[in-house]
Amino acid sequence: MIETRQLQFAYGADQPLAFPDVAVAQGAVLLLGGPSGSGKSTWLALLAALVKPQHGSLTVAGQDLTALAGRSADAWRARKIGFLPQKLHLSAALTVQHNLELAFWAAGLPVNAQRVRQVLAQLGVAELAQRLPSQLSGGQAQRVALARAVLMQPRLILADEPTASLDDAAAQDAVHLLVQAAQGYSATLVIATHDARVAQALASCMPVSPNLLHLGPAPREAASSAAARRVPA
Repeated sequence: MIETRQLQFAYGADQPLAFPDVAVAQGAVLLLGGPSGSGKSTWLALLAALVKPQHGSLTVAGQDLTALAGRSADAWRARKIGFLPQKLHLSAALTVQHNLELAFWAAGLPVNAQRVRQVLAQLGVAELAQRLPSQLSGGQAQRVALARAVLMQPRLILADEPTASLDDAAAQDAVHLLVQAAQGYSATLVIATHDARVAQALASCMPVSPNLLHLGPAPREAASSAAARRVPA
């Protein structure tokens, strides 16, 4: 679950970003949109306890994030957040198996090689365990990164532009995998994207519409503003 109230964050002396209040049930899906510079990356960073708000309240999976700092925030994040970044950040020098095992180190837990094999098998990539990232296709690398994201059975999965570099078929597959993985762990799923194909893929695999959060001006407002700026004086 995600609950925010009067949330604000500022970088240095910049004007604070003010975010809409949000209430998302545990296990639900939230589609996060908005133009570049609207604060999508900042909002994701707040949810992952990477930064702290200057104002307002923020609760994720029952945890008040304003009460976390330093190592306690790091430990909570490693165990409760699954992150699928746009750039997958798989270590080129390590096999798939060892890349996933790093997640246990980050969480301060002993390595569970059996759990790694289990998750890879669930996502249909068990045979890739001993390959290096350079030996993976784009779709395979996406599945490996998702396996890493769900390894700790997170309560929240954050996916940042998960379809940006994928063709239509792979994009639909990626969204379906995200939803299936989140449902399997009763995790809340947040997808930040500019890609209209994501909403289409969600509609094809979910019985109810996802929650929507659009940061910045509404799409029509943005279009009107852009049109106004193009009108000569």
